[in-house]
Amino acid sequence: MKNRVIIILLILALIGGFLIFYQNRSSVQNVPDTNKTGQQANNSQKWETKTDDQASVTVVVTPLDLSPQSSQWKFDIGMNTHSVELGEDMTKSVVLIDDRGKEHTPLKWDGPVGGHHREGTLTFTKITPFPKSVELKISDIGNVVRIFTWQLN
Repeated sequence: MKNRVIIILLILALIGGFLIFYQNRSSVQNVPDTNKTGQQANNSQKWETKTDDQASVTVVVTPLDLSPQSSQWKFDIGMNTHSVELGEDMTKSVVLIDDRGKEHTPLKWDGPVGGHHREGTLTFTKITPFPKSVELKISDIGNVVRIFTWQLN
């Protein structure tokens, strides 16, 4: 009888520990991982994380790969709010603008579709010829336009 009580208590402690660990892990995943800037393939440059805080929505963008050798350019995008539903289609709300003013639409969005905390990766085809700068323009999140700019060389 004593052994059963001890086993039950150990199982409950394990379950409780797992739930605490899982809950902390989920809250960390809601914030963009700025360490991803070091994961750029064939590119030693670390890209600056940019933040825009307007209309009760904070948007954080970090380029993951903007190298001339890559066939695709990727951006880590995180959005957080407590008052606005973030259900926009990121492939329709975002364009990448090169230094000649040409707009490039995303290939895909890897991330959740809605909620108050979203994070994902937006992928574009590499811009050719290689531009001197790019702007990531995000429209309609919180009914404002947000522009993030990076110098490439």
